[in-house]
Order: sequence, then C-alpha cells, then structure tokens
Amino acid sequence: MDTSVITDNLAQYVSGAWLTLHLVFISCLCGLALAIPLAVLRVSRNHLVSGTVGVYTYFFRGTPMLVQLLLIYYGFAQFQWLQDQWQAEHPLWLLFREPYFCALLAFALNTCAYTTEIIAGSMRNVPHGEIEAARAMGMSYPTLLRRIVLPSALRRAIPAYSNEIILMLQGSSIASAVTLVDITGAARNVYSVHFAPFEAFVFAGLIYLVLTFALVGAFRLAERHWLAHLQPRKSAAAPVPSA
Repeated sequence: MDTSVITDNLAQYVSGAWLTLHLVFISCLCGLALAIPLAVLRVSRNHLVSGTVGVYTYFFRGTPMLVQLLLIYYGFAQFQWLQDQWQAEHPLWLLFREPYFCALLAFALNTCAYTTEIIAGSMRNVPHGEIEAARAMGMSYPTLLRRIVLPSALRRAIPAYSNEIILMLQGSSIASAVTLVDITGAARNVYSVHFAPFEAFVFAGLIYLVLTFALVGAFRLAERHWLAHLQPRKSAAAPVPSA
C-alpha cells in the first residue's frame, strides 16, 4: 500500500470532508424544519391533507436519491421555461445551474420525507394518558401540540432519526455525480491521477467510518439526556441472606 497517495492528497480529502459535512448538516437542518409541520399534517384526520403529504413522502422514499438528484440537476434544464429564466438571469432560477444548490435541495427533500414519517410515527405513539391529561386541563389543540405532543414525539424519535442522519451521511456520496468534490469525489480525483483505487477509496471509506462513529456517539449522548426518563429503572440488588 502506497501511503504517499494519501498524504500527498490529504488537503483534497479534508476539503471533500468539509463539503460533505456542510451538505449533510444544512440539508438535515432544512429537512427537519420542514418535516415538523408536515408530520402534524400527516397525522391529521383530514384524509386529503394527510394523503397529500403521504404522496410526497412515498415518492421520495420510494425512488433512489441519485435519481432525484439527477432529475433536479439535469432533468429540469430541458424545460424551455427554465431556460428562458436563465437567459433572463432570474436570481432564483439561476440557482438550478449550481450543483451545490441542486444537491442541497435533493438531500433536503429526501431527508424531509423520511423525517416526516419518523416524527409522525412518534406522534401516533405518544401515550394517550398524556393527551387526555392535557385536554382535562383545558389545553387547545395548538397548545397540546406545542407543549405535549411534539416535545414527546421529538424525544422518542431520536433513535430512529439518528439512523436517518447516518444514512444521509453515507448517501451524500452521490454528490460527486453532479461534479461536486466531496469525500467520494476527492477519492475519484486521486484515483484518476495515481491509478491507485485501493488507497484512494479505502481512505475515503475510513473517513466515512470516523464520521459515522462520531455521529453515533453524539446521538447516544442525546438519548441519555432526553430519553433518560424512559430507561428501565435499575432495581437494587436483593440482600444476601446470612447463614
């Protein structure tokens, strides 16, 4: 194994790791912010409202994220109305020419779909006694959501949401398909120059592994902090009878 292939290109890997973290963090933050109100709509008793959100989540969970990214980056460009907006230099539509924005949009919409279903499932599993107690105190539905249902659901969703974040980190490797030099893109560049696929991609895999372990550790701390009341109580050891 030629370690010089890695050391000579370490700066490129660091830059790719920063881009990966940047993409994952912002997309997950935007996805979470959008998923919370969508989850409220998803559990609505109005079938039209719930079904509309369900169609969105079904599409983005049922199709590969790579296909979604390619549709946004390459597919939209074939429409004449978008090309006209580009020629008119409309600032909003010009963003669709930027690979970073297209990757960020695809990742945010994808993780929002999964996060919506995660939070909606947690909202359905909020203990009925907590809801009845809040209603007995005269809370309105918005107050009930804000003070009881959503805080409880968000805490209970942490284990499942941690898996979604890790999957997003690993799935972000497709960003190189639209010319972005993330971790995988950096590995491809190193391979194309040095023709050393083993060193290039093994080191990229190690970076993903380290980042994954860091995320797992962070979410374990979050679970201990916000889910401590749900942990089983440790019973005191029974005294040993004397002879």
